[in-house]
Amino acid sequence: MAEERLDIYDEAGVHLGSEARSEVHRLGLWHQTFHCWIYRKDGEQIDLLFQKRHPQKDTCPNLLDITSAGHLLAGETPEDGVRELEEELGLSVAFSALTSLGTIRDVTSAPGIMDKEICHVFLFECDQPLSAYTLQEEEVVGLLWVKLDEVEKLFKKEIPHVSASGFLLKAGEGVRDCELQLREADFVPHEAHYYQQVFDALKRHV
Repeated sequence: MAEERLDIYDEAGVHLGSEARSEVHRLGLWHQTFHCWIYRKDGEQIDLLFQKRHPQKDTCPNLLDITSAGHLLAGETPEDGVRELEEELGLSVAFSALTSLGTIRDVTSAPGIMDKEICHVFLFECDQPLSAYTLQEEEVVGLLWVKLDEVEKLFKKEIPHVSASGFLLKAGEGVRDCELQLREADFVPHEAHYYQQVFDALKRHV
C-alpha cells in the first residue's frame, strides 16, 4: 500500500510540491491539517469536547487532543477534511455547518518527528449525547467534556487541574463513564498561541 503523500510548503506558505508523510515529519516540512473543535453551551458556560488518543499512536499517545483532526492529503482542500468527523467520531456533518477560524500554525515534536502544521481550524456546536458517537477505536479511546474557562486557566498555569466528564474505552471492558481530574500534562502540547487563538475565537463566536 502506497504511503500517503502530503502537500508541502515553505515558511512563507508557498507550495513546493508533495512528499511522503513519513518524510514530511522526519524533515519537519510544513503541511496542511484539518482541525475541528466541538463545543456546547450551557447558559453562559462553554464546554469543549476533547478526544483521548489511542495509547499506540506514534505521537502524543494517551493524551487529550482536538475533538477531530487529520492531515490533508496532496491535492486536498479543507472541505475534504470534514471526513475526519465521520471517520473518527461517526458524525456526519456538512462542511457548510462548520465555522471557520482560518489557519493557525502549530509545531509539535516527538522522537524522530517534527510536526509543522498549517492548521485549518473549525468550530462545530453539538450537544448530542456522547453515547451517540461511534469512535474509530484504533485512533480514539474516549471523549471528555472540559469547561472552556477551566482549561484556559489550566494552560495559563492559574490552576493545577481541571474536571472532565465523559467516557473511556477500556480493552475487555467496553465503555466506562468517568469523571477525571486532569493536569496540563494530560493534554497534547500544542503551542500556547494555538490554544489561546482557539479559545479567544470561540468566546468571540459564542
